[in-house]
Amino acid sequence: MVSVSLMKPMTESEIRRSFVNCTQGEAKRLNIPRDLAELPWGDLDFLGWRDPSAPDRGHLVVPGAEGEPPVGIALRTSTGPRNATHRGLCSICLTTHPGTGVHLMAARKAGTAGREGNSVGVYICADLACPLYARRLRKPQGVNAAQETLSNEERVARMMTRMAEFVDRVRS
Repeated sequence: MVSVSLMKPMTESEIRRSFVNCTQGEAKRLNIPRDLAELPWGDLDFLGWRDPSAPDRGHLVVPGAEGEPPVGIALRTSTGPRNATHRGLCSICLTTHPGTGVHLMAARKAGTAGREGNSVGVYICADLACPLYARRLRKPQGVNAAQETLSNEERVARMMTRMAEFVDRVRS
């Protein structure tokens, strides 16, 4: 399993420099959360947010391996209709949500593969708040999920292993 370490508070410029699957110009134009100082950094294993002015865009910033810089990933999702009567399972934190609570998001691959149009997808919490769900600090609305017997630390470690696999797929 991946060693678990919380995010360190980041500045806007550190966040922008972290993106591996978009151009510098695209990273410069990203809408970064305005409330960086108020984020619950002590509960975040990675930073995820949706762009309020572009509902089809999301962003992740994941801490790098020991001594490595963080990795930012730009995501896109379909804005088409979703079936609110179904449930969805986030493939990162394994939280069950009502149908609109999990989205299939695509990330352009880094480097040449991304420039050639290749991408990878992930079913992920629509609000990108997986660390809060894994730590049981946030609960999905309207879902009575089976209670796991794993500790929060085990759930976080599993989530970060799955996130590291996704990051590797984007970077490969």
